[in-house]
Amino acid sequence: MKSLNSARWIAHFLANRANRPEPQWDLPVRLQPHIVTRLLPSIQQFQLGDGGGPASLIARDAARYRDSSEETRTLVNLWFEEEREHSRLLGQAVRRLGGDSIQSHWSFSAFCACRRIIGVRAELQILLLTELVSTAYYRVLRKHVDDQPLKQMCSLILRDEAGHVAFHRDRLAAQPRPKSPLWILQFWVFGYAAATMLWINHGPCLYPLGARDSEYYHEVRLQISRFVRRLLGSAFAPAMSARLTSRAPQPV
Repeated sequence: MKSLNSARWIAHFLANRANRPEPQWDLPVRLQPHIVTRLLPSIQQFQLGDGGGPASLIARDAARYRDSSEETRTLVNLWFEEEREHSRLLGQAVRRLGGDSIQSHWSFSAFCACRRIIGVRAELQILLLTELVSTAYYRVLRKHVDDQPLKQMCSLILRDEAGHVAFHRDRLAAQPRPKSPLWILQFWVFGYAAATMLWINHGPCLYPLGARDSEYYHEVRLQISRFVRRLLGSAFAPAMSARLTSRAPQPV
């Protein structure tokens, strides 16, 4: 197994912080009022979830994981710093649509309660799956919303989410045990559960834009299958390379 290149990911997060073109929030809003009314609650809930709440690991043993090394603490802080940036962007979108930020929602309260009870490894998987299904959400929103600043916001967040997903892939690939078929099965099951919870909550907000559940679930399948495929490739490639090298003819 390869080891996690912490220096590379710290450099990634720092570079990402420096290159962030702000959406053109001052452009006129051309969305129809009934579209705004339906879309606004979804944006408000995402603002609360993407750093508007406890933007940190909150599992019962989170401190032990976070403080396991200086590099881990720095990476976790930089990761959640980007989540808070997403909350800021979404807050701008809320104000653009004429709304106010919300301070609580039943789905977010339940999400946080679950994260507090479980261990940090399970919390990290939940957050990873949230990143994957949120990627599907933002891709569908960007495709259908007829508002340039909101499209620009989605592109920024999607860029960050791609980095988060790749970071988690490297983190998992660096773990000593390879991922078994049972692990892959549970990852798919919980991934679809997370996707369904998201769509139940946000699908009615996207439906007036023209989004459909078949399109959303296609994106979910794409994101999860791509992650699993690349994780298995990154986990087994170093071992396979070492095996092939050991079998190669040695120079005389």
